[in-house]
Amino acid sequence: MELQLIRTAHPKGTNGILLFKETELCKTVELPWKNNQPRISCIPPGTYRLRKRCSPKFKSHFEVMEVPDRKYILFHAANDAAKELRGCIAPVLRHTGEGKGSSSRAALERMKELLYPLMDNGHKITLTIKNAEK
Repeated sequence: MELQLIRTAHPKGTNGILLFKETELCKTVELPWKNNQPRISCIPPGTYRLRKRCSPKFKSHFEVMEVPDRKYILFHAANDAAKELRGCIAPVLRHTGEGKGSSSRAALERMKELLYPLMDNGHKITLTIKNAEK
């Protein structure tokens, strides 16, 4: 099963739309593109596997696996990429600026409610990231 993230890069952040079966699941925010540099750049377009992950800091969330030259790329709650992300992706319900959004915890819960049961039933979830056509 595939999620698609169609994103648009801006100087101060990257905004995206996360689709499941061609329907919008939520929006996303990330850091701006800075040549895939760890902790300061969004990740490159491509197809990645998602897995469930839990940590004391972020509780239940997702990890984006096998990102070239990167590790611990997470999908976790955050509303301001510049202040709260270090290369990860944050789901949000609305964009409020470049790399900024609102209601991230609610968006993450929406993702978990849809994807965790599928993963628990053995479905592999992939994330395909594409840059929006200009």
